[in-house]
Amino acid sequence: MKDAFAEVEGSLAGDSYGRGSIIEDFQAEMAAVLGKEAAVFFPSGTMAQQIALRIWSDQLGTKRVAYHPLCHLEIHEQDGLKELHHLEPLLLADKDRLITLSDVQNMEGDISCLLLELPQREIGGQLPAYEELEAISAYCRERGIRVHLDGARLFEVLPYYGKSAAEVCQLFDSVYISFYKGIGAVAGAILAGPKAFTEQAKIWKRRHGGDLIGLYPYIIPAAHYYHQRVDKMGAYYEGAKELAALFNDCRYVSTLPQVPVSNMFHVHIALPKEKLEPLLAAVQVESGIGITRYLNESSEGRCSFELSIGDAYESIPKDELEAAFRLLKQRLLEA
Repeated sequence: MKDAFAEVEGSLAGDSYGRGSIIEDFQAEMAAVLGKEAAVFFPSGTMAQQIALRIWSDQLGTKRVAYHPLCHLEIHEQDGLKELHHLEPLLLADKDRLITLSDVQNMEGDISCLLLELPQREIGGQLPAYEELEAISAYCRERGIRVHLDGARLFEVLPYYGKSAAEVCQLFDSVYISFYKGIGAVAGAILAGPKAFTEQAKIWKRRHGGDLIGLYPYIIPAAHYYHQRVDKMGAYYEGAKELAALFNDCRYVSTLPQVPVSNMFHVHIALPKEKLEPLLAAVQVESGIGITRYLNESSEGRCSFELSIGDAYESIPKDELEAAFRLLKQRLLEA
């Protein structure tokens, strides 16, 4: 992170409890990028998204919200939405597929807000067709349902959609983006939406203890790496498609999606961990290229892992990458 601070002038004033040009200017910039009236910088996306759903629920007078069964709020936040805000989630779709317009149309009972995640990380970073998003957005707005975007990886999906961030976000009433995933900053998030919504978000941020005396240690790297990497997302996306094709050419291996729709995808290998782990380790020793740093094993004796393409991928010489996959392909044939 040293390069993020290298060009910072010593006289630059920090923020203080959400005020000051360093935070206000960055919030205004992100609001413009996302096509929203205003934006608020948060130390974490977990905080930002719980608050977003709380605000919409209070506004519409119902405690029910809807999202995917593998939504971050459902599986990674220790029931924070339920315990802190007493909101009731309605889980839409099956775990292994995306939410569709039909799922939304067939919901039972009223909800205040529908949360959609682009891409759906836990199922390989899959994406709905843009026309499906438009239809879901229109259906919800006709019925007064707010639509919130979990856009932790929003910038990573723009090359696939061929849209700007503002064009995608106009389908949503509020949006969250992360700065530590594809952007690669240390931490931090933005929550954007109407001015009245973000003013409420600031109050809730204080209530959650997120209105730190100074957020500039997070804002400076967030701004630095955003400007450095946002225009590279197309190259990352092309790299993901290239790498997925190499995996899919190997015995026992498949990727989800088969053709990636962002810079990330999941790799599935039909071998048990005790057999696959030494195989991959041997490939790394011989080729100098590591395939993955971990393996998740299912009860069926299959393994999987997630890959996200960033700056490091383009630094690998193509001949060395191809040699590593020839070796992997051979070892899998012998397995």
